[in-house]
Amino acid sequence: MSHAKEEDERIDNKVYEYRVLRRLSQTELAKAVGVSKQTILIMEKGNYSPSLKLAFRLANYFGVPITDMFTYKKEGNKK
Repeated sequence: MSHAKEEDERIDNKVYEYRVLRRLSQTELAKAVGVSKQTILIMEKGNYSPSLKLAFRLANYFGVPITDMFTYKKEGNKK
């Protein structure tokens, strides 16, 4: 059984898209979900995968299923 290397996996997110639709600043969103503005910034750039707890907080805040906000991607995955 082979396991994918971490560098072959990523979590894509739509944090930026949902934030802009709601006309929120990074600071406003950060305060609403209990993280720093820097966390929102690096998440939007794709340089940070949130904890499961934070992912649920964000999805709940925007009222969307977690699978709409976050997508697991594996190298070669066409999704």
